[in-house]
Amino acid sequence: MHRLFVALRPPVPIRETLLAIMHGVEGARWQSDDQIHCTLRFIGEVDRHQAEDIAAALARVTAIPFDLALSSVGTFDHRGRIDTLWAGITPHDAVAALHARVDRACINAGCASEHRAYLPHITLARLNRASGPLHEFLATNAGLSSASFPVIEFGLYESILGRERPVYHLAERYPLTRR
Repeated sequence: MHRLFVALRPPVPIRETLLAIMHGVEGARWQSDDQIHCTLRFIGEVDRHQAEDIAAALARVTAIPFDLALSSVGTFDHRGRIDTLWAGITPHDAVAALHARVDRACINAGCASEHRAYLPHITLARLNRASGPLHEFLATNAGLSSASFPVIEFGLYESILGRERPVYHLAERYPLTRR
């Protein structure tokens, strides 16, 4: 079985900006450089045949390159408990349109529909009940921003769960071009 997701990988200067702010919350499980990405579609566990179908469907996704920038920080909660710190990206329109195309390709390849609303973001840390207070981190980084960076491709990644944290491997790269 293969545990897959589709994502955008920010360039090194953007990842360095994010890594520089990843501190100050006791007990947070911060992302490593290799884990920094903006998920377009989580797929989950699939067999080899469906993975090949997904890869082929994604190869047919068309979109023109666009620019993004970092914009603020925020949190997600699950059942009232904050469990994720994230960095926002803007503008949303182009990345949301690419997400919709990727989602449609995945559904056409036999994946279940995604029922959650899509909010483009980059996960910074996972939190547990023992994680420290967040107010200082959120206040300090509320104005997070960056120069715009080009998005010229997206990738199909395999996530291999490990003892410490998942390891992500780029399985396939898909350039954004007019076709």
